[in-house]
Amino acid sequence: MYLAVQYVSLPERVPTHFNAFNVPDGWGPKWMMLIPLVIGFAIWIGLHVLEKFPHIHNYLWLTEENARRQYKNSQLLLNSMKNIILVFFSFMTIETVRISFGKPSLLGVWEMPIFLFVLFGTMGCFLFRSYRLR
Repeated sequence: MYLAVQYVSLPERVPTHFNAFNVPDGWGPKWMMLIPLVIGFAIWIGLHVLEKFPHIHNYLWLTEENARRQYKNSQLLLNSMKNIILVFFSFMTIETVRISFGKPSLLGVWEMPIFLFVLFGTMGCFLFRSYRLR
């Protein structure tokens, strides 16, 4: 929604790639800002479909007694990942719009490390939880 509101006022060339220090090092037409949204949506759809079929996932400690708990844990993990990725792609879009207007980045070099820490930290917590549910 934010991109739709800002799209008309965006400059013709916007950042399309950022280096490790979150400084733009690639520029392109403003329609290219739609690509991360499409990729994010495709990832969200894929995780949503996987969430609906927990019986096809690979489990380390699956037995008949704990199957229901493990399935629920897996569904919660995928739902959490889905939302983390959605928030990240939304934030990334807001950041790109801000930088297009010459404003500074909100998180700068910390954007990707924070995202990866939250994503893999969540995975680790759910893996530990899966171990406890065995």
